Amino acid sequence: MTLPVIRASSAADLPHITAIYGWNVLNGTGTFELEAPDLAEMTRRRDDVLSKGLPWLVAERDGQILGYAYANHFRPRRAYRFCLEDSIYLSDAARGQGAGKLLLTELLKQCEALGARQMLAVIGDSANAGSIGVHRSLGFEHTGLLKASGWKFDAWRDVVLMQRALGLGNSVPPESGQ
Repeated sequence: MTLPVIRASSAADLPHITAIYGWNVLNGTGTFELEAPDLAEMTRRRDDVLSKGLPWLVAERDGQILGYAYANHFRPRRAYRFCLEDSIYLSDAARGQGAGKLLLTELLKQCEALGARQMLAVIGDSANAGSIGVHRSLGFEHTGLLKASGWKFDAWRDVVLMQRALGLGNSVPPESGQ
């Protein structure tokens, strides 16, 4: 099996992105969203991320979109401007094939090049071994657990917090003016 190509997403990818996320909303606990957003909402979300100069990537193999990843600001306040949060979603058929790790690797590289200093993973469900494992394999450390913070599929779900420094991390202040 050939490795997927990781590339910037395009507007033409949005129907596939919407379907992938919709499947994850309706079948998984990686997101605590309960109703799958439509194409217009996913278009708005992607446009918002891109308007901030942040990456939204897709993994593609043989013309099929296997998954996507993007980074957004962890919080809107200016003090958080060097701290990003990643989001990664795969189609059910792509799980366990390395696409998630390739997406996250490229996302980290691009965010570091933009000057980000910290990447956070806010992982839905402490039983989400795949996401936790991929993040751990790329240097993320467990930094917290929000116990029973979501109710989905008739059960309380935890949120796992993981973090990884990018570039110089917190070893030096950002350049003045940033």
